[in-house]
Amino acid sequence: MALTNLTNTYHRDTYPAISSTNPSLSQAGKTVLITGGGSGIGFEIVRSFAKAKASRIIIMGRRVTVLEDAVVKLREEFQNTEFIAQQGDISDEVSTTSVWDHLNSHNVFVHVLVLNAAHLSPMGPDTLKMERKDLMEAFNTNVWGNFSMTAKFVNQPLRPVGEKLNLVNVSTAGIQMNPAPTQNPYVTSKGTFTALLGRIADEHPVEDVQIISFHPGALYSESGAKYFDKDLIDWDEMALPADFAVWSASPEAAWLHGRFVWAHWDVDELKSDEVITKRLEQETGFLKVAVQGLTEISATSFLKKK
Repeated sequence: MALTNLTNTYHRDTYPAISSTNPSLSQAGKTVLITGGGSGIGFEIVRSFAKAKASRIIIMGRRVTVLEDAVVKLREEFQNTEFIAQQGDISDEVSTTSVWDHLNSHNVFVHVLVLNAAHLSPMGPDTLKMERKDLMEAFNTNVWGNFSMTAKFVNQPLRPVGEKLNLVNVSTAGIQMNPAPTQNPYVTSKGTFTALLGRIADEHPVEDVQIISFHPGALYSESGAKYFDKDLIDWDEMALPADFAVWSASPEAAWLHGRFVWAHWDVDELKSDEVITKRLEQETGFLKVAVQGLTEISATSFLKKK
């Protein structure tokens, strides 16, 4: 078993348990908002939610033409789902506030939020030679922007009392390789937000808002093409993380509330593994972003008298 794999089976493409056509994962009657949904993995996530019969999908992104082109294609393929192109920049608080105010004013309540938009740059082997402005842009999008979207999602004025929400975070958090990768600021900022989501999940039970973070795999997309050669590795199929996002927004994934997993891992094997199940029950820090090499630490451990 690979060090990056908790299950014997390592998927590179979608499979029946997470398939968006699986009736148990149906998103019928749901309104879904997907950031960065106009292209790449975001577009495929939109398609998977449409296959899962979502009633309405809001595609949020910065580039209006990309969003409009995506909606045209989606409407041709899926006639039973309503698609809305919503221009917005998650790194801009004014922009995100405007988006949520617009939805609220049009009586649109969002049941599922998929945080897919990310700031990939700067990249380089020496972080200390990077410009402060470039580093702050990465953190402003990947941490503050995603936090702002999360807070506005959970606190929607139209949310009925007791209505459960689902939040899915697409993240490469905690993926560190040696020698150090060139995308350190991206990984670090995504890791920071994923760690924050773990904290938020501790504060909000799964019955309130189900939170799942997952690593989508190695994907060759429009954004990735700027930095990586197509022949560099054997890339994963987009359908794997796209369908995994749908699975993560279903009751099937409730037992992983607040955790960070990989789309490659077989969900049935994960759930049936007694060791993993026991650790999830006993260790609140298991499968969460934290300091490597330390067992779980709590405030009470510091307050105990000798």
